Amino acid sequence: MFESRDFREVWAPRLLSIVRILLGLLYMQHGLSKYFGFPAAPPQNFEVFSLIGLAGAIEMIGGLMVALGIYTRWAAFIVSGEMAVAYFIARHRWSVSFFPAVNSGQLEAVYSLFFFTFFLVGGGAWSLDRLRKIP
Repeated sequence: MFESRDFREVWAPRLLSIVRILLGLLYMQHGLSKYFGFPAAPPQNFEVFSLIGLAGAIEMIGGLMVALGIYTRWAAFIVSGEMAVAYFIARHRWSVSFFPAVNSGQLEAVYSLFFFTFFLVGGGAWSLDRLRKIP
């Protein structure tokens, strides 16, 4: 059953949508924490008009757009870029090590790669883009 081509063709885009929704919601909680202290405490000395304030806005808005599947490719491109910046620049991880397991950059690296994947392949079967017929 799971090996049939029909099964994979039907469920691959749906699984892509499930992963997109979950990652978008997980990502959005980082911005919600920064701005509203939910579900985690905000960072110390948080200011709206700062780099971390911009990051929080991108995380909230971009995460919601990715989760809903609206303008998925553009939103995923922007949040993937934000995570690449967070990995390469913002945390100075290169001064510690090249390897994410050593420099504690696994989360940023995984988010960046997954969101870049959504930039390339779109939102999947269950997305508002699909309802609006946006490729």
